[in-house]
Amino acid sequence: MTLRVVPRSTTLTKLVLRTDVPELPEVETVRAGLAAHVLGRRIADVAVLRDYSIRHQRGGVSELADFVTNTTITEVARRGKFMWLVLDRGVATGGQDPAFAVLVHLGMSGQLRINDIDTSASAHTRVRLALTTGSQRDEPVLLDFVDQRTFGYIAAVPLVPTEDGRAGGVGTAAALVPDRAAHIARDLLDPALDLDQTVQNIRAKRSAIKRVLLDQRVVAGVGNIYADEALWRARLHGERSANTLSRAKVLEVLQSAQDVMADALEQGGTSFDSLYVNVNGESGYFSRSLAVYGRVGRPCLNCQTPIARAAFANRSSHYCPRCQRKHR
Repeated sequence: MTLRVVPRSTTLTKLVLRTDVPELPEVETVRAGLAAHVLGRRIADVAVLRDYSIRHQRGGVSELADFVTNTTITEVARRGKFMWLVLDRGVATGGQDPAFAVLVHLGMSGQLRINDIDTSASAHTRVRLALTTGSQRDEPVLLDFVDQRTFGYIAAVPLVPTEDGRAGGVGTAAALVPDRAAHIARDLLDPALDLDQTVQNIRAKRSAIKRVLLDQRVVAGVGNIYADEALWRARLHGERSANTLSRAKVLEVLQSAQDVMADALEQGGTSFDSLYVNVNGESGYFSRSLAVYGRVGRPCLNCQTPIARAAFANRSSHYCPRCQRKHR
């Protein structure tokens, strides 16, 4: 295994997997696109261009290299906003195969790019994995982790058993999850989600319903955009206390969140600029379908009342003052 200093350039990449606002639909778009290109490939080499991007790797560059070099990617999985590459370490460990994965969190500006093997690193490339062929028809490629703001990270981490004994997340059949992601709840697109228990957990909270939706320990993957959209669809003000809501209303909110994220997935996620693109280098189009987020002053699609914005936990909430009255 060799750690290389890779020359930097502004070479454009052929294939980009990225999310600028990493909520569940955007991360799932990245996961699905990545799976189509890396399954069955072997990690032949790793290069770290910025140590901060592997800050959660306790043993640093050498530990990351030891864990991933000469391993084969068998699954690309996701729970909420966490994504991981499941590794078959049989070759690397002489038949011993402890459960490990490459965990990826995209932060605010993370990208995963599939490049030709001779592509120079871009200005914000942080980590490079050289992948050999998955079949005779495949060419070797580079998997680049690109992160302008450096909030994201990569780490080789152990997989631990799930608490409920079910598959760790979308894209994996194993009842395992990265140890760094074991604390978060299942998300609304996870087939193993216990909906009844999630409803109970939400109704037990005395916090505002929007704050509860954003709590990754209650339900994973919901961020500011889709929380606002789901609450509008459910005709519910985000400051209503969760413990005052009926079971039926909480179910309606969760169904609305699930529906809006499924709709976003069909359109490749939400893009507000050219930064978020899917596996084919195309922007997501769901921003054109948003009902409240980013539409301050424009008419509500239901009642024509101007959409309002209010400060909320260092964020902004977008809502219809008429459809989503605080006290109803």
